[in-house]
Formats: sequence, structure tokens, C-alpha cells
Amino acid sequence: MTAFDDWRARSPFYDESHEALASSVRRFVEREIAPNIDRWEAEGELPRDLHRKAAEAGILGLRYPEQYGGHEEGFDIFHGLVLTEGLAAVGAGGLGASLMTHGIGLPPVLALGSEELKQRVAPPVLAGEKIIALGITEAGGGSDVANLKTTAVRDGDYYVVNGGKMFITSGMRADWLTCAVRTGDPGAGGISLLLIDMASEGVERTRLDKMGWRCSDTAAIHFSEVRVPAENLIGTENGGFIGIMRNFNGERLGMAMGCCAYARVAMAEAADWAQQRETFGKPLVGHQSIRIKLADMERQIEATQAWVDLCAWQVREGRDRPADFAMLKVQATRMLEAVAREAAQVLGGASYITGSKVERIYREVRVNAIGGGSEEIMLDLAGRQLFGGSR
Repeated sequence: MTAFDDWRARSPFYDESHEALASSVRRFVEREIAPNIDRWEAEGELPRDLHRKAAEAGILGLRYPEQYGGHEEGFDIFHGLVLTEGLAAVGAGGLGASLMTHGIGLPPVLALGSEELKQRVAPPVLAGEKIIALGITEAGGGSDVANLKTTAVRDGDYYVVNGGKMFITSGMRADWLTCAVRTGDPGAGGISLLLIDMASEGVERTRLDKMGWRCSDTAAIHFSEVRVPAENLIGTENGGFIGIMRNFNGERLGMAMGCCAYARVAMAEAADWAQQRETFGKPLVGHQSIRIKLADMERQIEATQAWVDLCAWQVREGRDRPADFAMLKVQATRMLEAVAREAAQVLGGASYITGSKVERIYREVRVNAIGGGSEEIMLDLAGRQLFGGSR
């Protein structure tokens, strides 16, 4: 156990099985990821064989049904949080976003898809042979999912898809896209989910450059008369919105846990720097102002982690409510922003030079605050659910 993750030993939600998983993930990260992450950041994507290696290590299939190649028996939601933190140790948010992109692309298929679709898609994804991504966001839509414009019109045994998606994680490498499309009237009631083969004629992808998450390939995707077999409909026609919303709760909990993990990485680097760096004849940590900064980072991280764990427990016990995930995401992203800022202050000029984890984490603050629902959308969503009022 390291200073990075010894907090679990003081929590009632984690036991020896969680520590065993943490050790396994740590070894995988040290062996397969840490020596290469800077190069992958520069190249702008992860190698496809990393997915296969992660599958062999039991990472991709964690908490997915055994019949599709996953590992479900004996694992709970807290094991998933442990995995999120373990992958964060290298301080590159694009790693978890891209390597684990099936975490948002595959659940709608397993929750709503036909058995034939599940059997066709899940095993190769969980084996690391295929990559699946999620296509919700559009250039003009953002967090307003109910007003998406991409259309799918039924034509015999096919749907014909036209439109586009924007900011799609793993969009350049994805073999399949779980895609939200409009099959009916305006509003949430006219939305369906389709599984689109990204090798289909009429699919065009454009790579997007980014401030952060650089090792995660991100794409703008355009559909022009793309023919999708009707059996690739996920769930019922015009019944896709509920699947999207259910997916968002898990995504927001995972993002909140990621924020706690990256904040710990930043704090650890800042604390190490403060112990090694000397100013005015003594280590930085010998100055009261620096100790106050470090203690305040710890305060914010611990408070947010407690809420993450509470929400995870509520999910496990069936007592969760959507408003909590929305508010938690805001809390976690604001905490990460505050901790990253103070860590950068402790490192000083070193935090502005490429090579420190703090520099990378600070650049990635904004994607956490925007992705999965912006702060403004999250707080309005929570306010409407808790207190009522018109949209």
C-alpha cells in the first residue's frame, strides 16, 4: 500500500479484496503504462494492443457479466472505484477515458439490447479485440440531449442515418458507436439508440486536437446516408432517452472518483516537492503557508471522497437518486480545480513545464467540469429534481 491509496484502509467500504485489486492494477500500470504514457500523450492516442493487455489483466471485464467474457462474481461497485483510481496514478486523464471507453459505450447494449446484439458485441469488446464508443454530443447540442438533431429513418430492414456527433472519446479508433439518433418527434420521446459499425460507408471522422486528455483520441463524426441494420437498434424505437439518462449517472460517479484520484496525484507530487525543495534555508513544507495549502487540499479531497463513497453505497443498496450524481460531479470537479491550482502554486515554475503530473492534471481540469454535463446543467438538473420549477 502506498501514500497514494492508503486512505482506503480507514474506510468502512473497502476490504482485502479491494486492496488485492488495487495491487493488481498498480502492477499493470507500472509495467504497461507508466513507461509509455508520455509517448502516447505525444502521439495523441493509445495503442490498440493496450486494450488486449488490459483485458488479459482482467481490467476491461471487471464487473461485467461472465457470459460475455466479464468478471462479475465477487466484485462490487467499490471495486470499480478502485480501478478508476489505479489507472489515475500516471496523472493522465486520457488514459482512463480512452482505455475504458467501453464503460459508457457498452452498458446501454447490455441493459437494453437484444441477446443477439449482446452476444455479438460484448465478448470482443471485453476481450480488447474491438473498441466501442458512445455518441451523444452534437456540435449544436452539448448537454441538451433531448434536442439532438442526428436522424435515423427506417427504410425496410435498415435505418438511414444522417447528421453528426462531436467530441467523441475514442472516436477515431472505435469499431462501434452506441449512437443517439432521432427516430421520432422532437424532444426526449423521439430518441433511439443505434449501434453503428464505424466501417460503414458514409461515416467520416475528423481528429480533434485538445488542451488535455491528449492520449485519448477525440473525433468529430459525420454520417451521410449511413445504412444501419434494424437489428442494431438498442432497445425500443423512441425509447433510447431513458438508457442515456441511466448511463449518465454511472458516468458522473466515475468522473467524480477520477477527480478524487487525480487530486491525490497532484497533492502527492506537491507534497513531495515541498519536502525536497528548499527556500530561505529550509524545506518548503517548513513554511506555514505551504502546510496550510497541503492540509486544505487534503480536506477537500477527503470530503469529496466521502460523498463519492456514500453515492456508491446508495447505488449498491438501491437508494440512489439522480440529483446526487449531478451535485457530486460539480463538487468533485470544483475540488479538483482548487487542488490542482494549489499544487501548481507549491511547485511554482516547475508546474508550468511539461513533464510534471501537476502540469498535465491542471490542463485537464476543464474537461472534467464540462464533460458528462456542465456545472450549470448539473446544478439546474438537481434543482429541478429536488425543488421543482419549470424547465
